[in-house]
Amino acid sequence: MYECCRTLNTTGALSDWLNSAYSYLAMVDYPMPSEFLMPLPANPIKEVCRNIDKQPEGSSILERIYAGVNIYYNYTGTVDCFDLDDDPHGMGGWDWQACTEMVMPMSSSEGLSMFPPDEFDYALYADDCVKNFGVRPRPRWISTEFGGHNISSVLEKFGSNIIFFNGLLDPWSGGGVLKNISESVVAIVAPLGAHHIDLRPATKEDPDWLVSLRESELEIISGWLSDHYRGRGGAIFQRATNKGSAAS
Repeated sequence: MYECCRTLNTTGALSDWLNSAYSYLAMVDYPMPSEFLMPLPANPIKEVCRNIDKQPEGSSILERIYAGVNIYYNYTGTVDCFDLDDDPHGMGGWDWQACTEMVMPMSSSEGLSMFPPDEFDYALYADDCVKNFGVRPRPRWISTEFGGHNISSVLEKFGSNIIFFNGLLDPWSGGGVLKNISESVVAIVAPLGAHHIDLRPATKEDPDWLVSLRESELEIISGWLSDHYRGRGGAIFQRATNKGSAAS
């Protein structure tokens, strides 16, 4: 039924394949068609639900699940079979970066997640990093280097000119900066936004809230640039004045 390219020997491989689809769909639930991860329609989560619901009466749960994730893995209808071990997003590179720079513990708990219970095991994770990349992770490096234990306090003292955008449809927003920290370290939150939608190319399907959001970001950045060049111009004028005074 799932049209795998190779014989499925473990249920874990299928579970991971489904988990990836659900996770990425939540990230890219854009209000316009996109091809960021896979070719997808606008509002892909709604399309997944619609595909699940329109299956014939008597369809099994597995058949409905397959119909749903087919929106993610084969929206174009051109895929003949699914390679569950394929890495279409280049996640191997991301895994290497996580192993060498920033460990990101992820787990799911029964009753608190739609996913099966899965506790993060650092020892197992570290061994996988050594096995796959020949490096052992440094779990405290990122917070030691950049001061991440209390990011608000650190950014308030040492940060400037940063916009933290978070779309609340994006699961990553759970770890995002959602409140302004200072006058120049600001948070922009879009309840209907998905993963970095503010940085995507503008399209004619963009909703008004997205157009307005981008205008706000440009206005903030423009203000930073004006402040910078105004300050720089003042410094140049001051140096020129000092030289003139010295010459006289």
